[in-house]
Amino acid sequence: MVKHTTPDTLIANAKTQGVDYFLNVAVDLEHFPIVRSIAEQFDNVFASAGIHPNTSPHHLTCEVHTLTTLANHPKVIAIGETGLDYYRSHGDLTWQHERFRTHIQAAKQIGKPLIIHSREAASDTLQILREEEAAQVGGVMHCFVDDWETARQAMELGFYISFSGIVTFKTATALQEVAKKVPLDRMLVETDSPYLAPVPHRGQTNQPAYVRHVAECIAKLRHESLDTLAQVTTENFCRLFKLAV
Repeated sequence: MVKHTTPDTLIANAKTQGVDYFLNVAVDLEHFPIVRSIAEQFDNVFASAGIHPNTSPHHLTCEVHTLTTLANHPKVIAIGETGLDYYRSHGDLTWQHERFRTHIQAAKQIGKPLIIHSREAASDTLQILREEEAAQVGGVMHCFVDDWETARQAMELGFYISFSGIVTFKTATALQEVAKKVPLDRMLVETDSPYLAPVPHRGQTNQPAYVRHVAECIAKLRHESLDTLAQVTTENFCRLFKLAV
């Protein structure tokens, strides 16, 4: 969230840029009530329930029952953010793998898709998704930064590929090539607010309105119209999260 800016203002700003749906992603259990409360206040805002892979394992238990109980709410449409992160977490990461598996099991039990975080852990992420049969619920590879082969395998498992402001960076040429290849009907766009603001706002605090720049960049890369990309990614969002258009 932008500092000192209310959800009402952020949503109003985003609507002026054609943004119709919002998914406020949980990263820990402590702040989940706030995430859910914001979703309850707005018809077009939704929430997820989960614990980010970088959240410390100390004094923190993650159980299937806890996650399914939190997710048993009409405005909670996904399990996550979950996954693996070998960039910020080091040493014996057995706890991270176990937490990831718990999230997948919870998603399967409650029948809601997963929001996957994977950083420098593509091979193990895909392996665990396969072993836990995550294809039963599918989900989204959030803030995707890996190569085409990783994207292809994730899509085979029923996952959508979501691009953030990173795709607008001049140095992100490899990721831009992936954005050209992903079928439109398997693509999503996002902000990952408050991080990774896209060009021309790079370095600023991100906000939902800026997702338009992500869509514009991808549309240009693919020689598609912005209207087409916006319509298809909105349809993809509603299909994945079982929302009525």
